Amino acid sequence: MSFSLNEIEATAKRATRGAGYAWGISEEAAKATRWLCAQGLDGTVELSRVLEGEFAGSLEDHVPAGLDGDWVGRKDLCPLMVGALLSDCAHMLLAGPIRIRQVSSPMMILPFAAYAARMHNTVVSVTAGDFKALTDGARLMPRNDCPVRADHVEVAFSDLLIEPCSRQTRATPDPAAWTILNRFAHLTYAPATEESRLLGAGAGLSDND
Repeated sequence: MSFSLNEIEATAKRATRGAGYAWGISEEAAKATRWLCAQGLDGTVELSRVLEGEFAGSLEDHVPAGLDGDWVGRKDLCPLMVGALLSDCAHMLLAGPIRIRQVSSPMMILPFAAYAARMHNTVVSVTAGDFKALTDGARLMPRNDCPVRADHVEVAFSDLLIEPCSRQTRATPDPAAWTILNRFAHLTYAPATEESRLLGAGAGLSDND
C-alpha cells in the first residue's frame, strides 16, 4: 500500500515516541524516516529495526561516551542518538572525518549527514564497510547495500554527486515494518475511560428518542 510522505512522518513520530524516546528525538526520527523514503529507500524498515532494538530503555549505554577520537559507547550505538549528535556537532567535520564504532542500522544516520551537508553547503559521505553514500542535503547517491550493523562508520566531506536517486513523493513501506511502526504508535494512544467514552461519538447516557 502506498502512503504520502506526511503519513510516513506522522506514523514514524508516534512510533518512536511509543518506543520510549523523547518527543524531540521522535520528531527527528520521523523527519529522517521521511527523508529516506523521499530518496526511494524504505525508511520504515530501518526505523522498525531501531525501535525493536529497545535502545530507549537504556540510552546511556547506546550513546558515545565522548567526542574525542572515535565515537563509541558501552554497547551498540543507537543511530537516532548518533544522528542527533552528528547534527549538533556538524562543525567537527571541518577538522576531519568523524569516525563512529559499533552502530546499529547505520542507514538511519544518512538523513543527519544530509543536514550536515546543507549546513556546510557541500557533499558529505557516509561509509560503512563496502557501503558508501554521498549526499548534498537534498539528494542521495548510495553505493552497495547498507549493513544492518556496522563496526565502523565514517562521516566526512566528499566529492560531487554524479547519479543521485530519483526523488519520490510517496512511499510503499514493507508491510511487516509498517505493522511494527503502527504497533509502537498505538502505545501513545490513551486508554479509553468512562468519561472519554461518554464525551465521544454516540448518545452516551442521553436519550434523544
